[in-house]
Amino acid sequence: MPIQELKSRIDRLPEQPGVYLFANAAGETIYVGKARSLRDRVRSYLGARGTNAKTDALLDEAAAVDVIVTDSVVEALALENNLIKQRRPRFNILLRDDKNYPFLQLTVTEEYPRVRVVRGVERDGNVYAGPFMPASLARRTMGLTHRLFGIRSCNEELNGRRPRPCLEYDIKRCLAPCVASICPPDQYRRAVEDAQLFLEGRTDELVTHLRERMTRAAMEERFEQAAQLRDAMRTVETLRDRQQKMAGVELGDRDVWGVKLGTAGAAFQVFEVRRGRVVERVTLITEADAAGGTLAEGGGALAELLEAAIPQFYEQREIPPEIHVPAGLGETEAAEAWLSGRAGRRVRLVVPQRGGKRALLELAARNASLAYESRFNHERVANYDGLDLLRVALNLPCFPRRIECFDISTIQGSETVASMVVCEDGRMARSAYRKYRIRGEGSRFLDDFAAMGQVVQRRYRRVLESGDDPPDLIVIDGGKGQLGAAYAALEELGLSNLVAVGLAKKEELVYTRDREEPLALPAGNPALRLLQMIRDEAHRFAVAFHRQSRRARDLTSELDAIPGIGPRRRRALLAAFGSLAGVRRASREQLTPVIGARAADAVLAHFAGR
Repeated sequence: MPIQELKSRIDRLPEQPGVYLFANAAGETIYVGKARSLRDRVRSYLGARGTNAKTDALLDEAAAVDVIVTDSVVEALALENNLIKQRRPRFNILLRDDKNYPFLQLTVTEEYPRVRVVRGVERDGNVYAGPFMPASLARRTMGLTHRLFGIRSCNEELNGRRPRPCLEYDIKRCLAPCVASICPPDQYRRAVEDAQLFLEGRTDELVTHLRERMTRAAMEERFEQAAQLRDAMRTVETLRDRQQKMAGVELGDRDVWGVKLGTAGAAFQVFEVRRGRVVERVTLITEADAAGGTLAEGGGALAELLEAAIPQFYEQREIPPEIHVPAGLGETEAAEAWLSGRAGRRVRLVVPQRGGKRALLELAARNASLAYESRFNHERVANYDGLDLLRVALNLPCFPRRIECFDISTIQGSETVASMVVCEDGRMARSAYRKYRIRGEGSRFLDDFAAMGQVVQRRYRRVLESGDDPPDLIVIDGGKGQLGAAYAALEELGLSNLVAVGLAKKEELVYTRDREEPLALPAGNPALRLLQMIRDEAHRFAVAFHRQSRRARDLTSELDAIPGIGPRRRRALLAAFGSLAGVRRASREQLTPVIGARAADAVLAHFAGR
């Protein structure tokens, strides 16, 4: 599918940072990229053909585009890296085969550990933290371990017998473990333990430790050291508050479920977190049930959906130790027992309440909302709300999935026509529209009521003959009189059980057969807006057909009245000059090549006498 065919999908993308994924016709991810604004970045591909061979090949193969929103570009960068490693998309590998991000290594296997920037994690007994995005963040963090904890930065082999420390000690960036008389091994070991807490993200423990040391130093009147510990504690607290949600060492292995529930259905987003990083995102969609029911917001409905979705999702998938969900299940213990039995170990269902875990759950919910809107789109979601409210307001026996609306268009009884438009599941079904010419209008005896009765009878006689299903609701453009004419026609066909309503234009009142007084829905009510949209579409379609009929009548009668102008010459004139006005303005020199000299003279004589 050419990239241009994705334009409507791209135009609905959010203007937020995140990751975008191009897929081919088989559904395989072929490219993963990051963006500060997803809509702007993906839209740039619409005009990118010809920039290079790789881009052209990508655009030729791209059949779909999907996105994952994040809170920042940094998080998008981390997620992009994780997805590239997990999915290995073909077009990314050509460009970024060696793409990796830096980690920090605390060499606890050495007698005097140090912190280094490395490009990979090894099983060598050392402590690793990261990845860090961008790479400068890794270097700044390494600098903090020097400034806050005095971890050495040199590459020397130390034994504590150096005669004097280097400049790093003088500028307070190293404890000088190279000189045992200045920094005994036990003191340096405590500093390494603090640095390890810092790198592992155990900042709460570190802050408590630093606060105790700061208080003790202040009580002993070592005010300079207390001030240094205070500054260190504040720096650690600031960094703790800025921890990234998409790549945090504290997240471990777990799945995070985001849910968006609405009247059209529900969307689930499952973030698969492995070793503290989001490595995969899975989208699940469920629509409102076929019987016409809708899914309403609420804890009970959400718990019921989760109870149905979780077993289906984990039937053939790896089950992590924890599954984070937005609400508790009705039978949490039973669900945990089932999951634990399949996993062969204990599995917990958790509802996070605060902190980074809750933030990641909320981010998954935002992506679920995006998937919901993408699947059902704004117009359909709003219309589903209107359909549901309409069912309640009119006390309909079923959800009004199919609505047929009729309108009459005429000018003083001339060229009276009718239109029927169809709304299915909240969307206008243009292929089901129908036009009707009202029979017997030549004598101008048919008023709007009779015309409405005729078209309703013709429509539903055809429904009976073809065996098609009747609509769930019939909407008549008009008030009590038009509605009565429609019901009279339905009764003649034996279809008086169908539900019809009339919508008057000026007051926007809804007339029904069962109520003496019309129903006044509040302005802005989704049900009223839906009825107005359907009625206005029927009116537009009827007026357009009426204008077309009058234009055809006027053209036919005017040109056919000219001697020597038959159907073939009439078509030639309209094709050459576009309209009757164009023919009237044409000169003899312009008319002669089209219809000949004699017929041209007849046309000029006809219009000259008018």
